Amino acid sequence: MALDRGMLATMDEYADAYCAKDIGRLMALFDEGEDISVIGTGQDELCSGREQIQDLFLRNFSEATASRFEWHWRQTTLRGDTGLVSASLTIHLRVDGKPLQIPLRWTVVARRDGDRWLWLHRHASSAAASQEEGGAYPVE
Repeated sequence: MALDRGMLATMDEYADAYCAKDIGRLMALFDEGEDISVIGTGQDELCSGREQIQDLFLRNFSEATASRFEWHWRQTTLRGDTGLVSASLTIHLRVDGKPLQIPLRWTVVARRDGDRWLWLHRHASSAAASQEEGGAYPVE
C-alpha cells in the first residue's frame, strides 16, 4: 500500500479546516481551476466550480458542526504529478445539538504543484444499508 505523506497531510488539513468551519482554508486545498468538482452524499450534492463547492460547504456548516474526522483506512496512488487517495472514515458532528457519527468512504484526486497537492475532485459516499455483506447489489 503506497502512502504519500504530502497527500495525506491535505486530508488532515481538510478535516481541521472543516471542523473549524474555515471556508478559506478549506477552499485553499482545491485547485484554482473552475473544472474542480465535489460529489457529496446528498442527492443534490453534485458540484463543479469553486462557487458551487464553496456554497455546498457553507450549507454543510450551517446544518452541523463537525468535531473530528476519524480515519480508518487510507491509501494513496501516485502517477507522476497526479495522485489519488482512497479512504474510509467516520465524521463526528453535532446536528441540532445532538451527536451524530457518519461513516463515509472518500476518494480525492489531486495534482502536485511544486511541494503542494491541490485537490481536483472529492467524492464521498455511504455504504448502501440495504446491501447485504458479500452481496454486489442492494436487492431490497
